[in-house]
Amino acid sequence: MTDLSRFPITRKWPARHPDRIQLYSLPTPNGVKVSIMLEETGLAYEPHRVAFDINDQASPEFLSLNPNGKIPAILDPDGPEGRPLALFESGAILIYLADKAKQFIAPDLARRYETIQWLMFQMAGIGPMFGQLGFFNKFAGKDHEDKRPRDRYAAESRRLLGVLDRRLADRAWIMGDAYTIADVVTFPWVRNLIGFYEAGELVGIADFCARHPGPRGLCRPSRSHEGSGHSTADGSTVNRAVPTAGKRPWHGYRSGPTRMWTSPQVHSMTDAAAAVPTTNP
Repeated sequence: MTDLSRFPITRKWPARHPDRIQLYSLPTPNGVKVSIMLEETGLAYEPHRVAFDINDQASPEFLSLNPNGKIPAILDPDGPEGRPLALFESGAILIYLADKAKQFIAPDLARRYETIQWLMFQMAGIGPMFGQLGFFNKFAGKDHEDKRPRDRYAAESRRLLGVLDRRLADRAWIMGDAYTIADVVTFPWVRNLIGFYEAGELVGIADFCARHPGPRGLCRPSRSHEGSGHSTADGSTVNRAVPTAGKRPWHGYRSGPTRMWTSPQVHSMTDAAAAVPTTNP
């Protein structure tokens, strides 16, 4: 059995299945990127809930894995050359998982770098700007009498959404017909902007949805469902999505990549009732 005891994070979140990828996260727009990717690739993993309401992300154990104190982070017991590998930053994790699974990124170098280019577009633009708009539209910033900060981030979010709109004008996914890590990182943020942040009207989302009503499921209401994991005493969950003949915990929902935006794996980190809304994605 793989021994992960030398990693301090396992003292706070013990690995019940040390042969699986250990995921430390929460269902935020950044957090779900990695759980979605793990579900889509079928890689076996064990998720652990990093609770923001008790500042888990600032604990010495979590900081030992990610000194920046942000989710998500992973610990792969079977990394390069068979050695454990710890990673943080969602974009880096998705590139690693795509290479490990040999899925969702093109082997052709030119297409690979173009995919990474669009992943960076989300990391540098969509994530930070949509997040700031959410803060000023729904959270503490909404009480500011001066609406110029909110309007500034709304204008930039609208511009970024326009870039995505034009990219999707003649293609099903960001890279064309192929569903890639660029889609995995981008669409949870768009859906969050519409739903949880309640900022769709500010960015003209109705026009975007009218032009892109298709497979991404962004403009459809969420379906009710049950979480795919069961809670344990320390607040972690044991994932039921161990790869078995290609079955995933959201079987019965829409088939293909389109299922991801409204399917149960979004809540695989914890029971839905225990999910903690946050402004620190």
